[in-house]
Amino acid sequence: MMSRKAAFAVAAVVSAIAATSVLAQDPVAEREKLMKEWGQVTRPVGAMLKGSQPFDLAAVQAALDSYAKNAAALPALFPAGSDGGKTEALPAVWTKNAEFNALFVKFGADATAARAAITDEASFKANIPDVIRTCGTCHQTFRAKS
Repeated sequence: MMSRKAAFAVAAVVSAIAATSVLAQDPVAEREKLMKEWGQVTRPVGAMLKGSQPFDLAAVQAALDSYAKNAAALPALFPAGSDGGKTEALPAVWTKNAEFNALFVKFGADATAARAAITDEASFKANIPDVIRTCGTCHQTFRAKS
């Protein structure tokens, strides 16, 4: 059995390796990749909500899974200093960072709750607008208009 000290040391090493691997990546490129994934899975959801595409529970669940997964990963991809260059992230991302990160938490929680609640088209239409609204709130405050 591993002692507490040894377990803590192992955890510290694993955390350092994980942090290094995230920092070794290009955070702007990685976050853009995850945001593009959101765009791809959201298009059919939006079409379903408008009624221009038939309801597809599997596509809705895939979108909600992507929202929850990426909402957990994205805050780490906005480190201080990653605001330069070609990015749509506004300075508010870093000046209002606690609010920005809280929106990711809310978005992930909204997506997880909607994933459990949506079982058919009626529950989709009742639950998905709240998820989309949270997404839009972030865009209004933290993303440059393109």
